[in-house]
Order: sequence, then structure tokens, then C-alpha cells
Amino acid sequence: MKLQNGRPADTTGRLEKELRCYDLLDRLGVPYERVDHAPAMTMEVCQEIDRELNAVICKNLFLCNRQETAFYLLMIPDTKVFHTKDLSAQIGSARLSFAKAEYMQQLLDITPGSVSVLGLMNDTAHKVQLLIDEDVLASEYVGCHPCINTSSLRLRTRDLVEKILPAIEHEFIKVKL
Repeated sequence: MKLQNGRPADTTGRLEKELRCYDLLDRLGVPYERVDHAPAMTMEVCQEIDRELNAVICKNLFLCNRQETAFYLLMIPDTKVFHTKDLSAQIGSARLSFAKAEYMQQLLDITPGSVSVLGLMNDTAHKVQLLIDEDVLASEYVGCHPCINTSSLRLRTRDLVEKILPAIEHEFIKVKL
């Protein structure tokens, strides 16, 4: 595992959705660093990647209300524990639960284990509300996947908030968990 600047020189075998992430970041002039790795399916593996990236690795949780009519992407540090009631009270949505994988695919073009804030670029209908924990916002860098869990990126949190989110027309709600 080695930290590299920008997109891979050889994109053979890379998925189109991953390449779209690099295209977006490059188009916006957002600098990023990348680590390629085996699929990161657990937080333990992500913590190993975190040591290489030196960024806040987030738990990215894809949530919905009971009726499956409101969807949320929650970014919290991997060190925090998620309690539904704490978040529900802050956003005024009772009975939050994890959304089904088919909604993740349909709305964000991502699969379980690859949930990423960059998936919001695929939410052109704006059906997913981004929620970011205050500790993530306070960090200099944030780590995320380029819509696939075999690479991880390090971005400046400021670039995420000031460049990427406006470009993909998504606002966020700051939460405290």
C-alpha cells in the first residue's frame, strides 16, 4: 500500500464510476492522494488504510426513514458510535435505519462497503441528504472511497465543503454525535 498523487496512470480494469470520481476532482482542481488496496470491507482494514492516508476515515452510513421515503448519508469518524436516537432528534426524522442495498445502488451507484460522499455526484435527483459530524468538519483531511472499496482518497475537508459539494449541488447538515 503506497500513497500516490492523483488518478492512476493506468486505468485498465478500473470501473467507470471510479473514473468519474477522478474526472470530477480533476475538473474542479481538487488535489487528492490515493491508496490502492484490497477490498476494504471492515473498519479494521480501513484503520490500516487510515494510517497510510493520515486522514479522518469516516464511517459512511446510508440511512433511511421507516417509510423509505427520506434517505441520508452520514459521515462520522470511525471512532464514534452511531446511536439512531441521537441523530433522529437533530434532523427531525424518527425511526432511522440502514437503507437497503438496492437504494444505495439506485440513488448513489455504489454497493455496500463502497459508500462514499463522492457517490452523491450520482444523486442528480437530490434524494439523499448529506449529514456530516462536526468532528469530520473540524479535521484538515477526510478519507473516502472513489465509489469503489479498492482505493481510498485523501481530500482536504475544506475542498469537500467548498468545491465538491457545491459542484454536485449537495448541501449538508452539520450534526453532533
